Amino acid sequence: MISNSADGQASEASLIQWLTAWLTDRTSTTQIQPYLEQQLLSHPLCAPISGRTAKTTAETIQDRLQQLRSIVPLLDAFCQEELGWETCPLDLLWNLWLPLAVQLAHWHQELDHPLIQGILGGQGTGKTTLTKILACILEQMGLRVCRLSIDDLYKTYAARQQLQQNDPRFRWRGPPGTHDVQLGLTLLHQIRYSAHADQQTSIAIPRFDKSLHNGAGDRTTPEIITGADIVLFEGWFVGVRPIHPTAFETAPPPISSEADRDFAREVNVRLEEYLPLWEQLDRLILLYPSDYRLSQQWRQQAEQEMIASGKAGMSAAEVYEFVEYFWKSLHPKLFVEPMRHAAQFVDLVIEINADHYPERLYFPGDR
Repeated sequence: MISNSADGQASEASLIQWLTAWLTDRTSTTQIQPYLEQQLLSHPLCAPISGRTAKTTAETIQDRLQQLRSIVPLLDAFCQEELGWETCPLDLLWNLWLPLAVQLAHWHQELDHPLIQGILGGQGTGKTTLTKILACILEQMGLRVCRLSIDDLYKTYAARQQLQQNDPRFRWRGPPGTHDVQLGLTLLHQIRYSAHADQQTSIAIPRFDKSLHNGAGDRTTPEIITGADIVLFEGWFVGVRPIHPTAFETAPPPISSEADRDFAREVNVRLEEYLPLWEQLDRLILLYPSDYRLSQQWRQQAEQEMIASGKAGMSAAEVYEFVEYFWKSLHPKLFVEPMRHAAQFVDLVIEINADHYPERLYFPGDR
């Protein structure tokens, strides 16, 4: 018998043990059902999603167990080959990824066009990993998925060089003003139109190679698709909206000088150009860290791992300056934090702790 514990880590370990035993036929569905019912109703990740379905708890568990058995072999291989993990974490798969994929599939069914699903998250929140995992699960469920990053919409290298010459403050790609908004609008319109076309239409998904031009990056060969049921559109400011200019008068660090405030105001104005693109979003998920300053720590760790593996990476001082540059352009405290309670803009919030682990999930409209 596998014991259950109220302690968080012990509870997750128990869940993994139960699911592993079930997947290897060392326990039956009847034996595992009571534990999973209790877990489903109380877990801070899966309980909010599971509570929004008309199905009973028993029916939800039955469906999820069937999905689990079919997806684990594929996701195990994916996590090892694509993410470099030893195995797929069963606790996250059960508590978050599977129910979230089912929620996205439900949102898609409510529409008469492809679901454009925004995923907003700062550096290190795991938005790219989440997008890859969800795409893998949704495709296993028979849905066509298109992954798109805000990075894929960058202006060409030449256009960004011209922007930098006109305004040296845009020395790095990333902030509003460095993307081709019309390219994104045209793309999303094509994907929506293809769903109602009489015949399949080839759609070119722009792709961006960050290694080109000594790391400045440029567009590369597009990916060709013939349509999508769900578009997972992720980025560090996807869905973020302009704020009142007076907010910068008392902005938090590192916005400290008048030059910093002028730059923040300029980026805020340029953010208005993205509103037509955000209007194409059907839903928006926010990955919200317990402290936005964790991005510094996470980026430092990522660069250190890259250097340790023999790849080029930024020094600690370069990382510090790089992350602060993004905070100076769109400060998380000013732009992102208020969105976690804004049900008119955000449909679902996933809180991330210091260990990169999703800790809690909620729908702003329920609070």
